[in-house]
Amino acid sequence: MLIPRESLRLRRTLTIIAGALSLSACHRAPPADTTPSTSPAAAHALLLDPANAEFTRPAPLVSRLRFETSKGVFVLELHRDWGPLGADRLYNLARLGYFTDTRFHRVRAAYIAQWGLHGDSAVNAAWRGRYLRDDPPRSRNTRGTFAFSYEGPGRESTRNTQIYVNLADNPKNDTEPFTVLGTVVEGMAVLDSLYSGYGEDAGSGVRQGKQGPLERGGNAYMDREFPKLDRIFRVVISLH
Repeated sequence: MLIPRESLRLRRTLTIIAGALSLSACHRAPPADTTPSTSPAAAHALLLDPANAEFTRPAPLVSRLRFETSKGVFVLELHRDWGPLGADRLYNLARLGYFTDTRFHRVRAAYIAQWGLHGDSAVNAAWRGRYLRDDPPRSRNTRGTFAFSYEGPGRESTRNTQIYVNLADNPKNDTEPFTVLGTVVEGMAVLDSLYSGYGEDAGSGVRQGKQGPLERGGNAYMDREFPKLDRIFRVVISLH
């Protein structure tokens, strides 16, 4: 049995240890998937600076991107070893809020759903031409797979910010060097239900030369000219 003086000394020691642990926790680095704690103005300024090192942070080996949309939730499982350059770009765009309040500008039923134009024309201008080098091709376009679009053929090193998901098996696209980065693991029915009535008229793909008005006009233009386009409210990242 401890005498009172020994008991007091032990309590003091435990208090010091607890305080040190608490201080260490306060200074511990945040998890890899957290978004920098910034004001809305600072977050917007970051989107205007594609050269910022935040956009080159390595993605986890596997992560899940939870898209909350006007039709419900879908989840992309992103595999870094399938294409490290593309995975890092997509992970950081999602992590830093690039896709917040954006539109699915190209939806063709039983073919693809595509997004990645920003709602602010200044952000679109900042990212124009911020191309990625190629990852090794992984071009098996089965239903539920996703990849960056690009401006080829013949211009393969032109991946930027636009992503497409295959809504069906699309073997005709397997001849092109797309790099599939993962699969939809939840919410394919949500993607199937996206409004597709505009077809190729609401901006189309990056190769058709129709996206200029969307890039320059942003959400105001899209909401005025194509009000039925479905929206991405935000993306939440989790590690798997």
